[in-house]
Amino acid sequence: MQTLWKRHGLVVAAGAVCILVNRQGMGPLWFTGIALLVGGLLMRRAMTLGQRPPSDEAPPLALAIPVSGRWMARNGPATKVPSHTHNLAQTYAIDLARRPAPDPVWLWPVARRPESYPSFGEPLFAPSDARVVSVSDTQRDHLTRSSLGGLFYVLVEAFVRSLGSPRHLLGNHVVLDLGDGVYAVFAHLRRRSAAVAAGDLVTRGQKLAECGNSGNSSEPHLHFQLMDSPDITSARGLRFTWRFRDDEGVEHEGAPADNTCFVPVESPPPDPYTAP
Repeated sequence: MQTLWKRHGLVVAAGAVCILVNRQGMGPLWFTGIALLVGGLLMRRAMTLGQRPPSDEAPPLALAIPVSGRWMARNGPATKVPSHTHNLAQTYAIDLARRPAPDPVWLWPVARRPESYPSFGEPLFAPSDARVVSVSDTQRDHLTRSSLGGLFYVLVEAFVRSLGSPRHLLGNHVVLDLGDGVYAVFAHLRRRSAAVAAGDLVTRGQKLAECGNSGNSSEPHLHFQLMDSPDITSARGLRFTWRFRDDEGVEHEGAPADNTCFVPVESPPPDPYTAP
């Protein structure tokens, strides 16, 4: 069934085409289109429900923060769960953007070049020793959506992107195998910035790529998440914990709450000779 649910985008698109080309009012083609739209949306809902984490979840995995410098957390699991949606294993995902950044505007400019934001081009690092599962870095970095009009545009764009394969939402991305059935996703990366290839073994703190504005992204930022399978369309999200210091100088362990600005606090890697 999971394989069938993955085709929900095609079903929704077919329904939309039936309605758009229909010229006979509420006839057979119109009803077919409505049925396909409803069916596709129900398939998407079933896929999302199937990706909810189980009740007996594993404890959060302690990782190094994959950025350096001062960043702001958005859409993170410390504020709400699911932080994004259960779909595509985003239950505990988090978005990180470098701060300070240009202020949003109401009307003008409608969009900005991604280079206007300090996140763009920032290096991203492996949160632990890992093996690279897959790398994609050929999608373009588009203009940001920095106005009210841009916000409406990105909402429509996100729906259209969701009808295709996950890469249209993720943009350029890297998937890591952290071991023990845990996989990490780095999304919205800068085009042609990947410093690793599929099959590479990487060490904690090694540069993977650069922050970009590809895929479903309103401004340059890193989308980071953990999941229990390399297949993002069927995996379930996993929890993580970081060590960080907020602007008040207070150290925390966990995930930063939304709109919290922080800097990473380096924690020693686990001692392989120490019993858990």
